[in-house]
Amino acid sequence: MCGPAGSGKSTVARRLEGEGFVRLSFDREAWTRGIRRMPLADDVHHEIEADLQRRLLELVRDRRDIVLDFSFWSRTMRDEWRGLLVPYGVIPETYYLDTDRATCLERLAARTGAHRDDFVLDEATAAAYFDGFERPTAEEGPLTICSLSS
Repeated sequence: MCGPAGSGKSTVARRLEGEGFVRLSFDREAWTRGIRRMPLADDVHHEIEADLQRRLLELVRDRRDIVLDFSFWSRTMRDEWRGLLVPYGVIPETYYLDTDRATCLERLAARTGAHRDDFVLDEATAAAYFDGFERPTAEEGPLTICSLSS
């Protein structure tokens, strides 16, 4: 899963989870650890990332279908995670949720912090997340573009 905050990644990822995929999520992991504010501190982010990478590789070894419910906001991050899978012969497909800025910001403004997929972001952070997002391209590997704008 790939897209800016508010693009609909968790909605789609939960649907896939219902079809038998294992969903890994920074937000879910942070919530489980009692964290209720984003962005994560660097040390916490790195700790969660290491745990998620370990779990990903365990699931790959168990031949499970996995959905990574992350923003994957930069090509560098996407490439790093793809690189983890090379030794296993896995070529992941990127599902990019191409949702317009107004829709993403509207969805984020409506968040209340009620559950693990509902982290509240202030307006400036939400805008910075959207504006700093690097759209994936086909040269990165298999890519499916999903348009979920309202």
